Amino acid sequence: MGGRRCWCPPHGGAGTKIALQRHETTPQEHPRLHLDLHVVDAAEQEFRTARLIALGAERVDWDSYPDDPDLVVLADPDGNRFCIVDLSHG
Repeated sequence: MGGRRCWCPPHGGAGTKIALQRHETTPQEHPRLHLDLHVVDAAEQEFRTARLIALGAERVDWDSYPDDPDLVVLADPDGNRFCIVDLSHG
């Protein structure tokens, strides 16, 4: 992935950190802006993914997954994509 990344740490340092990353691709190819939600391990990634799907998100059949992905791509009900990234991976 390319583009610049902006980190949004939680107030006080504890909690979920959010990264905003802008892509240089056209909107038709891949979203130009999406959220990366970081989790500590694969178990939390699985839990958060299942919870978000239960809340209305959908798993995206993304054409750019690496061979051993550390992320899951989801889309909210409006089609905005975001990733759940396992920080313990690889």
